[in-house]
Parts: sequence; structure tokens; C-alpha cells
Amino acid sequence: MNKERIPALFGSNVFNEETMAQYVPFEAMQAWRDCLKNGKPLTLEVANDIAEGMKNWALERGATHYTHWFQPMTGYTAEKHDSFITPAGSGKVIMDFSGKALVCGEPDASSFPSGGLRATFEARGYTAWDPTSYAFLKDGSLCIPTVFCSYSGQSLDNKTPLLRSVEAVSRQAVRILRLFGDTTTRRVTTQVGPEQEYFLIDKKLFLAREDLRLCGRTLFGAKPPKGQELDDHYFGVIHPRVSAFMQELDEELWRLGILSKTKHNEVAPSQHEMAPIYCDVNIACDHNQLAMETMKKVADRHNLVCLLHEKPFAGVNGSGKHDNWSLATDSGKNLFAPGSTPSQNAQFLLFLAAFIKGVDEYAELLRTTVACPGNDHRLGAQEAPPAIISIFLGDELDAVIDAVVGGTDTDYVDMKRRQLRIGVDILPHIPQDTTDRNRTSPLAFTGNKFEFRMLGSSQSISGANTVLNTIMAEELSQFADILENGNNFQEDLHELIRATFRDHRRIIFNGNGYDEAWVQEAQRRGLPNLPTAADAIPTYLMKKNVELMTRHGSFTESEMIARHEILIEQYCYVIRIEALTMVDMAQHLLLNAASQYTASLCDTIISKKQAIPGISCRVEEALAASVAHLNDQLLQESAALKSAVELAPTKTDEETLRYYYNEVFLRMNSLRAVADQLETLTASDFWPYPTYCDLLFPV
Repeated sequence: MNKERIPALFGSNVFNEETMAQYVPFEAMQAWRDCLKNGKPLTLEVANDIAEGMKNWALERGATHYTHWFQPMTGYTAEKHDSFITPAGSGKVIMDFSGKALVCGEPDASSFPSGGLRATFEARGYTAWDPTSYAFLKDGSLCIPTVFCSYSGQSLDNKTPLLRSVEAVSRQAVRILRLFGDTTTRRVTTQVGPEQEYFLIDKKLFLAREDLRLCGRTLFGAKPPKGQELDDHYFGVIHPRVSAFMQELDEELWRLGILSKTKHNEVAPSQHEMAPIYCDVNIACDHNQLAMETMKKVADRHNLVCLLHEKPFAGVNGSGKHDNWSLATDSGKNLFAPGSTPSQNAQFLLFLAAFIKGVDEYAELLRTTVACPGNDHRLGAQEAPPAIISIFLGDELDAVIDAVVGGTDTDYVDMKRRQLRIGVDILPHIPQDTTDRNRTSPLAFTGNKFEFRMLGSSQSISGANTVLNTIMAEELSQFADILENGNNFQEDLHELIRATFRDHRRIIFNGNGYDEAWVQEAQRRGLPNLPTAADAIPTYLMKKNVELMTRHGSFTESEMIARHEILIEQYCYVIRIEALTMVDMAQHLLLNAASQYTASLCDTIISKKQAIPGISCRVEEALAASVAHLNDQLLQESAALKSAVELAPTKTDEETLRYYYNEVFLRMNSLRAVADQLETLTASDFWPYPTYCDLLFPV
């Protein structure tokens, strides 16, 4: 692809501002811009003008349908397609699309997860156009990004709470900026760049495994002789088949206006990564959902399957979604970057203090945003952070905090970087770009942003960013109240920063998160340790969490109760499906394969003894005995697992959640241990599905 083609290709399937200007009247464009800038609602007349322009643009590019594209609480996207055709009399039709159809749609609300907000007989739900996110073309349809709510107005999606949280953090951040003399910033936006990890495997091998087809991960699989020990895959030369996939993926994403920037091999065999450039969090969320969908479609064209499960293969790196989060003004200033003036550096420290305080106070809530069964297999090993929430700042910035807390005026000297004085005499200099990277840290400060590394690769980024925005809004609100009502801004500012760092130092940890000593140290510090989703989900409705999210309008209390129920329901359903899949594979494939191999060994023993009287058959006899013994164990474990699933409670409550972890999930591990050992002893000709060697290395 030549350099002239890429700019022309980028956004060619997006009804962006430049394209809108060609199809929408000037007055309607001005009204739309005013809507984005000042939050003013659009009139039906303006909506009609925009809808007409959208329709004409879409029809010129071959579209026949339109859909309200929304993000229900499944973690995926949803769409109901309607054609543009409208009866025109005499058996004829015209292509029509009104402002009313643009602004509002009506999908069935009872068939999506609602946590009790909608019953089966209460089907009505609404989608409403999100004018801050551009419409786009996909598979012959005009896709209009929308929010999704119930008949009573309760949020049934992931986009609505995110948009609410964006408004909340903007309001409070602007209050702080006014105190520092910034009179021009009207809006602060959350900027996010979600790195996306994924696996690619051959489609034929994928189809040969029931667990991959139904669960997205391997439920059985012995560790191969070679994994990622040699570090030879990370940043290695990209295989031609994968390179062709990546090239087509880039082009598809660029057409959708997605800023796909970086591609490379990840650490595990067959694992890769795509990283975009930062953008507004709402757009970043839309784009990440589109990116995951596009990865799967493009992979299919190359006879590959893209796996987005957090841990599709045991024993090698899992896949995360590193959520790089920061705040920026409408003029483009990053509020987590040390500035060039004393005032700017004091401002940086205040925003840093707010973030540290918020994470410390609401660690449990942040942990629930990444709570899912898939992430339980990933967190705490092989470059995934542990489940204990902490913040990595790096030694140099940590030393700045030490000086602030200690009340000293000692310069923090770094000969490699220029120093920045804050302007308050007692505060030290701040070195720029002082952070290393810590792969074992859940939240690492990386120069001008925080990298939240706990998100699972299959998860929507909306939940985590909704919480990050809201906890930041809470702390900035408290800080603004203190400083607005103080007597001496400089003195109050210094004392506020110093007291915040002093009181919340416990959340800062720059060491090895995998070290067992950290678990003990975290307990001593009083940090919550919620190792599994079953531990984390019950904390979601803690009083302080409900008060936080409702106070800033990100959720209503009933919306939080509903989401709590959905988290439990989805956890139990996933474990149940995985358990039943394991039982099915064990009873229909593995038991039979081991029995056939045992019979073959016995036939070999009989044949050898008949042919050569007195010959020793120790190898065959030992193998047959071991395989038969393991097969007996396999039968017992699969029967016990099946029974545990059948006896599971039917209520959607925390008791059922604990049951599925203690009685089902742990039994799944026991069954897998037996099956994986059996795999190592069974001849490959008898083993009924592709092994890890087959799956991980051909691509």
C-alpha cells in the first residue's frame, strides 16, 4: 500500500465531520457542533437534515440497511437491521430515512441481560443516537452508535454509564483547573488507548476441539515440551500467514477510522497484539468493540480463528487489554504530564494525588470491573498483574512523594533529566518521564498516563473506565471543596497534596507483584486481596461503592443491583457451560480413547507372548496398567463433576456464586489434572483431538 492511499483509505467507511460537511446543510452542521460543544439538544429538523445526509452517503456506498449499533451488558455489540425501503404506492418503493429513525430505535429489551430491570413480558426498550460517535458502514449497513435503555429509562448498556462518568469527571476537573487560573478550558476528556492481545490458531484445528468451539479456551491440554521459555516469539519475525492477516486487519480498521498503530508478536506462541493511538474514551470503547469483531472476521478469511479468551492455553501467557488512561483538556493538555511552570507541576501533583487516593479507597470496586471467569486463569502469573490492586510510580517519582510527605526542600537530583520546580518552596523538583515499566503492577504510571493492566482481552473497556472516571470525579470534587473554601490557596494546596500522599502511600508498590512476600505485605498494609471473581463480585454492592456511583450519576442504585446480578449470572453460566463441556469431552472422547489404547496394548502383549514364549512385556504392561488406572480416575472425576453441576442451586445470588467456585470450578481442575496426565501416556494415534503442540506452533 503506497503512502498516498492510506490517508484516503482512513475513515472511508465513516460518516465523520469532514464527510458530514459534504452531505449535511451548513446550518445543521453548526447545530450538531453546538450540540457536541455545549450539550444542546438537536431539533427534529436538524436530525432530519443529518439523517438525509447519512442516507445519501450510505446509499452511494452500496448500503441497503441501517441499524442502531449498541452495547448491551453481554460484553459484545448488538444490532437490528432495517432496510431503507419505504412503500411509494403502485407497488413501488423509495429509499427513506428520517430524523426520528436516526434518533430513536426500539429493540427487544427482554432478551438481553437486565439483572431484573426487564422481565420477559416487558419487552420494550429504546436505543438513542449518540451524536458524539460517528456512524459507519459495516457489511452493507449504516451503523449508528447508540445508547440502550429500558422503557422506564434505566440503562441496559455499557455506553450510557461511561458517558455519564465522562461528564462527571469533566465537571470536577474543570473546577480544579479554575483554581489554578485556567479560565479557558471548558471540558476535560478521558483519553484511552486500549492495547489488544489475541491468539491466532488454524481453523481446522479449532473445529476439531469442542472446548474451543463452545468455550473459547482449551479445557484440557498437557504442556508441550516447548512453550515460551526461550523468549523467541516476543517481537520476533512475523510469520507470513500472520503478516497477511495483520495487513488486512489494519486496512479494515483504518477504513473504520480506528487508529491501529502497532502490531507485533507477543510472548506466547501464536499470541499477538494490536495497539491503537489514544482517543476519547467513548470513541475508544466503540473502536475496541469493532476491533475485536473485525479480528474474528479477518481471521476467518485466512482460515484462522482469533481467540480473545483471557487464557486459551494453560502454562503460557494469557491475553489482556492494557487500558492506558489519562485526562486531557479541550486544548489538548495532558493533566498527568509534569508541566513547564511551577503552577503546572503543582497541578500535576494534585491530579496524581487524587488518582492515588481514589484507587486506594475504591480498590474493591476497580477489581470487580475485571472480574470474570476467564481472567481468573490469567491474573497473577506470566506477565499478568496479581489480583491485589496497587499502583507503580517508579523510584524517582516515589522519591518526590517521599520528599513531599517528609516536608523537605531537598532537590531530587537526576543528572539525566532536567528538573522542574513546582513553585511551592517546600515541594521538590519533578523529573520528567521518570518511570520504568512493571509488568506485575495492576496500575503503572508510564510518564503521562496510567496503564491499567488487569482488563481481560475479551472484556469491554467501558466498565473499568466508568469506574476510573467516577473515582477521579469523587476525589477532585473533594479537593475542589477544600481549596475553594480555604484561606490561602498555596498553603492549602501544599497541605492537601502532602496529607493525601501520606494517608494513601499504602497503595503504592514498586516491587515484584508475583513475590509471595507481597501478599503478606499487602495484608499488613490492609489492602484487599480478592484472588477470584467469586471473591470480587460480592464487593460490588458495598455501601461506599453504591454511594460513589450514584452520587456522581454514573449509575442509579437499581442499575448497580442489576449489574451485580448479571455478574453473578454470567460467572455461573460460564462455569456451568465449561463444566458440562468437560464432562462431554471426557465421557464421549477421552474415556473411549484411553480404553482403545489399553485394549491395543493388551492385544500387543498377547501377540508378543504367543509369538515369543517367555518374552518380557514390561513396557506394555506398565503402560496398560497406568492408562487403565488413570481412566478409572477420569470416570470418577467426570461423574463427580457432572453431579456437582446437576446439584447446583438455581437462584442468582452470592451463595450460588460460591457454590460454582467451590463445588464446580475446583472439580474442573481435578478432572483436567487427570486428563492431562492421561494425554502424556496415550499414543498420539489414539488421542482424539489436537494437542498444544498442534495448536500453538503451526501458525
